[in-house]
Amino acid sequence: MNLQDQRILITGGLGFIGSNIARHCVELGAKVTLYDCLDPHSGGNMHNIHDFENEVEIVLNDIRNFEGGSSCIRNQDVLFSCAAFTSHPQSMKEPLIDIDVNCKGVINLLEAIRRFNPACKMVHIGTSTQIGRMVLPEVTENHPEFPIDIYSANKSASEKYVLCYGHAYHLPVCVVRLANVYGPRSNIRTPDFGFVNYFVGLALKNKDLTVFGEGRQLRNLSFVEDVVHALVIAALDTRANGQVYFAAADRQYSVKEIAEALALHVGGRVQFVEWPKDRAAIEVGDAIISNAKIKAALGWAPTHDLAQGMGKTKAYFAPCIDKYL
Repeated sequence: MNLQDQRILITGGLGFIGSNIARHCVELGAKVTLYDCLDPHSGGNMHNIHDFENEVEIVLNDIRNFEGGSSCIRNQDVLFSCAAFTSHPQSMKEPLIDIDVNCKGVINLLEAIRRFNPACKMVHIGTSTQIGRMVLPEVTENHPEFPIDIYSANKSASEKYVLCYGHAYHLPVCVVRLANVYGPRSNIRTPDFGFVNYFVGLALKNKDLTVFGEGRQLRNLSFVEDVVHALVIAALDTRANGQVYFAAADRQYSVKEIAEALALHVGGRVQFVEWPKDRAAIEVGDAIISNAKIKAALGWAPTHDLAQGMGKTKAYFAPCIDKYL
């Protein structure tokens, strides 16, 4: 992959996924601009770019600001659309904010591309949770969607906006859906940004990892370096235009297995507790996701197993955990 002198804009660029994309794009020779509002509900952290801050441009602004976003989009070759109001529980408490960011904010980006830079490739981050509860034995890109929380419903809607604009205005867009991504630069302070990264924080502090119920529900677990490679491949390959892909791991683990692996490789111990009512109401059960489409179409495949990913995660956070807690 070669991004030499490519102009890359990453909305949500100071967050978990965005900052990892940024680091990789810088390594590949791109000219990278990070666009972020550092909303505490969305996980941005300046320390995420501490080792390459001088190699990127930072714009502190919000995707809800059409003028601000438009001014950055005008001269870009690729837009990675990572900015989002990302908390499932918080979306149930603040649904209108979630709509503003995850729907109106994405429309702002699409309108800016349509009006001012229709050659800009847009890679939009989707989520496996927009599927809701499985009704088929395996989740593919064609699985019906029945989201059960506001965040997931709005992510589903924003994905459709991206595809609509791509089709109607012949824009080079694609969607890459992610599932339970973990690794360096994640938000490990709160479960609002995913249970795996929260468990990482607890394990690093050698605290109990509290598993709801028996922890039997299955999850695809993806190491962040693997999904970043998928996103960059999708940005560079014109065969991805107009497509939706799941960039997910090759196998599933139960929540119990994930917690036990973290306890083994990072720290802490596993404790089982009863389901809180508010979390049980938005629990989707098993998530068995196929990555067959992206493998066949773009040649992508994950390369990290659970032990490798957790080892790299621990190595990153150990010397700087105070910046994330």
